[in-house]
Parts: sequence; structure tokens; C-alpha cells
Amino acid sequence: MRIGKKLAFGALVASTALVLSACAPAASAPESGGDTEGPSSVTVGIITSETGPLAGYGAQYLDGFKAGLDYATGGTGEVGGTKLDVKYVDDAGDPDKAVTAAKDLIGQGVNLLAGSASSGVAAVVAEQAAQNKVLFISGPAAADAITGINEYTFRSGRQSAQDVATAGTFLDDISGKTVAVLAQNNAFGQGNVAAVEAILGAKGASVTPVLVAEDVTEFTPFATQVLDTKADLVFVAWAGATTGAMWQAMSQQGVFDSMPVVTGLGDSATFGAYGEASEKISFLNHYFPGAPDNDVNTAMVKAVEDAGGTPDLFTPDGFNAALMVVQAVKEGKGDVDAMIAALNDFSFDGPKGKTTVRGSDHALIQEMYQVKLVAQDGSFAPELVATVAADDVAPAEAK
Repeated sequence: MRIGKKLAFGALVASTALVLSACAPAASAPESGGDTEGPSSVTVGIITSETGPLAGYGAQYLDGFKAGLDYATGGTGEVGGTKLDVKYVDDAGDPDKAVTAAKDLIGQGVNLLAGSASSGVAAVVAEQAAQNKVLFISGPAAADAITGINEYTFRSGRQSAQDVATAGTFLDDISGKTVAVLAQNNAFGQGNVAAVEAILGAKGASVTPVLVAEDVTEFTPFATQVLDTKADLVFVAWAGATTGAMWQAMSQQGVFDSMPVVTGLGDSATFGAYGEASEKISFLNHYFPGAPDNDVNTAMVKAVEDAGGTPDLFTPDGFNAALMVVQAVKEGKGDVDAMIAALNDFSFDGPKGKTTVRGSDHALIQEMYQVKLVAQDGSFAPELVATVAADDVAPAEAK
């Protein structure tokens, strides 16, 4: 396996202010059983944000995980006669708390961990997984560095490179085109610029950054700078309290009338954050309930809603994680090396259709979406524009 530590060139971690900011249907869900008898039970440790700044994302993940576990085990909570005991631990988005939780679970004999809404949390839990030789299935955490970080770490969601590649699909041919990146001049914004340069630049695009200091509150000059780039595409990566003012300035300066503008559509809490620009922005998207059209997504949505939840951006990440846990235990019988082998190149029907764990670096190859917001009942709702094939936005393999 070509798995090793790599540099993160983009940390497009989803933000409530902005962007990011198996199984077939029930009849053919993973069957219980295998060639050899497994242990009577396997404990799965779920470490994610139940409180803290990413609690909303953690809740979406957990809703999906519980629905997926029920789906994949036919409601029994067992696979091949092995009971799946799940322990849920709140990391509050704090890497130190996550490390403590991981060490505690591993000390209890747990060798299968999952979760992580935060990329910072995912990185340190991945380190613990490698040090202790246990399996870790990372969740919504988007940082590209998680892919290929070590042979013990997998991911059940998308990564930043898939976001950026999806942005590039809004142009028929990216080669020879100019892409302007409007972002804050901080680690988040600079990471976005680096990601666009690495991914779209590699496809022949010329990338022009427009970086804005974090303390700026008047965005008209920067909207003008964007116009001056005469870009074929504008990619916006923004987070924080100034989001609304930035979009207002872009609208007032006529940026949307001059060039296509793309940004990531986050969870449903962000749908009303774009003001008068809402229906003028083109959105790349990881998931919303109306995007996929398949039996697995229908089952997931129904299960989450029946349990009193609301399917959202990161619900499929939890559902996928459950399908991967069941596959690992069914085939690996709780043995770490065997569970890793069971997940390498594992293809399954998930909420987003055919989904594949790439064996070389454990990236999760999945379709993505082009979306627009439309006015609905005094607010805005997402509407699918196009489905982007999984292979078209697959990240480069981690070396």
C-alpha cells in the first residue's frame, strides 16, 4: 500500500457560516456470517463532537451512524452472531479530549474506533490508531491529510480535494481558464488557495488569489479586485461573522453579473446566510437529502426522520461508517489486520450511490453535486443541478 504521511494542501473544513466550508438496499444489505466463527461481541468506540462548536455536525453523523447500523444488521445489532457494542464519547471538538478518549477506549481493549467531526481531532486519533495498531474510520473531518496518513485510518466522508475538484466542474474545460479565489488571509484561506492551485492548477487553470485581512469589515474594494481579475470562475472560501457583508458587497458590485461564482453549500443551518446573493451563487455540495436518488438514501432519510432527526450534510458519513464497521467485523472477526483487509477496495451502495474505499490510501470515492438555492416559504432550499461522477472528482492518490 502506498500509504504515508503527506502535507495538507487544503483545510476546507465545513463551517456553519459558510462553505465547507456495503450495502445495497435492505434486501441485499451485508449478510451476517462468515467462514469462521467470530467473537461473541466487538466493541466500537465512537469519538465525535456531541458538544462544542461542531456539535451540529456530530449530531448529523450520529443520526446517520445509528440508522446505518440498524440498516446493515437488519435491526439486530449483530453481524455473524457477533454483537456490536457501541460506546459513544464526546470529544467536544477538542483534540486533547479526543486523545484521552481514544487511549481510554484502547486501554479497555477496543480496537475499532470511528467518528471525528473536526480535522484536528481526526489527525490525533489517527496517530493513536497507528501507535496502538487499531482501526480508525474518520468521519466528516475534511482535511486532505487524513487520507493516506497511515494504514490503520480510513474515512467515511468526503475530503477537501473533492470539494475543490467539484468547483472545477462548473466550467466545461478548466484548462487555460482563470480561477480567482476570494478568501481570508489566514490559514483557512491560504489553505484554500493552495488547494485550488494544486488541484485546478494541475488541470491547466491559472489561479489568482484575492486575500482579505481578517479584521476587514468593508468589502467593496475586494469585490472590485475580483472583478478586475476578469476570471472565468470565482471560488469563494469564507468563514465567520463577516460572511453576510462579504456576499452583500459582491452582489452590490455586480460580480454575479460578470462571472460565475462558486462556493460550498454547508448544512441546512447555512441556507439563509447568503442574502440577496442566494439565487446567484453556484454551489458545490457533498450531500443534501434530495440530491441522491436511490433506495439506500431513501432508507436512511426515513430512518433518521422516524427517530426524530433531520438528515443533513454529514448524515451519510455516519451511515457509511456503520456500513464499514459491519463489513470489517463480518469479514475480519475483530482482528485488526483482517478488518483492514476487508475494507481495502471495499465497494458498497451507500446513500450517495456506489461508494468505494480506495485501497492505496483509503480515500472514499463518491459522487458530488452541483446545487442551487431557490426561494421557498420565506427562506431558501437546495435544488440539484447536476450529479458529478465519483471518478471525475477523485482526489490524487496520497503518496
